[in-house]
Amino acid sequence: MKDHSKLRLTRAVLRMLILLGTSAQACLRFLVRRVRGPITIAERAQWLHESCRLALHRLGIEIVRDGRFPSRGLLVSNHLSYLDILVFGAVSPAVFVSKKEVRAWPLYGWLARLAGTVFVDRNRFADAYQANLCMARALSEGSIVVLFPEGTSSDGTAVLPFRAALLEAAITSREPISSAHISYAVEDGSVEKEICYWGTMSFFPHLLRLMSLRGIRAQVRFATGAQRFEDRKVAASATRRLVLTLGNVLSSEQRGFLRVTEPSSQHTSISL
Repeated sequence: MKDHSKLRLTRAVLRMLILLGTSAQACLRFLVRRVRGPITIAERAQWLHESCRLALHRLGIEIVRDGRFPSRGLLVSNHLSYLDILVFGAVSPAVFVSKKEVRAWPLYGWLARLAGTVFVDRNRFADAYQANLCMARALSEGSIVVLFPEGTSSDGTAVLPFRAALLEAAITSREPISSAHISYAVEDGSVEKEICYWGTMSFFPHLLRLMSLRGIRAQVRFATGAQRFEDRKVAASATRRLVLTLGNVLSSEQRGFLRVTEPSSQHTSISL
């Protein structure tokens, strides 16, 4: 037991150094690009995509994807951890919507700002209105926007009710809304306590525990097709049902990941 604890601590320290080094490298790449002139929303999303892929590859975190990332519009998903952003960001370039507290996180709040993240205080109407304007702009420029409508992360035992306010951007822009479900598996730890970030957990102690884990795999399942809605409350209810359905399908696969190697298959296992 003592040796196991030492091994986890050593793994955590090494991965923290890898994460910090990769973050510094990403910042340098951004600053070099910034010297050439203003950076578009699409370029920021591409920068984040490349940075997330590199980070997860170096950390040894695997993504198992079932279905296709949407080609346009708003993507909604359940929310378990700050790791969700790295996972979705590694799958495809996208603009993310995040709670305002992330802006103040050391280093990673700054990285989120560089990536063009839309920050919002969901309890203030003015913030939601401004966030919808930013989201509508990104959507109009062809970027995919990823939103976690639960409004907070959870331990994964349930999908919380979706808040409808930030779905307005897609509705007024007449953009399609797609749905996805994310879950995790780990070889030597607890998903609920060491990957999911919720309740009164503190960021850095949680990050250290997460970095100590071995065999982290993220499972992302995308719904087939997308829908356009006329009403945001209807959209919130319909997309939540889809996410719940996707989660029920995934729950039957928790003990093993389907791995299909044919290029034409919709279900692929990706090692980043």
